[in-house]
Amino acid sequence: MSYIKAEEHLPDELIKEIQKYIQGAQIYIPGIAEKRLHWGEKNGTREKLEERNDSIKQLKYSGWKIDDLADHFNLSSDSIRKILYKRKAS
Repeated sequence: MSYIKAEEHLPDELIKEIQKYIQGAQIYIPGIAEKRLHWGEKNGTREKLEERNDSIKQLKYSGWKIDDLADHFNLSSDSIRKILYKRKAS
């Protein structure tokens, strides 16, 4: 998360009002809930993991063993099982 200077983005009246409550500290202002991205959407991590998990499922159904998948994807056997048996949220 990057920080911005309030003086460059907020009107003086608003800064003075905030200073009544907080002075010289950093505060976090959350984004609007409707505009927020879910985890991993901004940098593509979520999509990459979904693609990896789809590959794991395809390989399993084509005959790979769980231990072989774990070695191939550098995951534990338990993690492979979680991926294979997780149901999609509807």
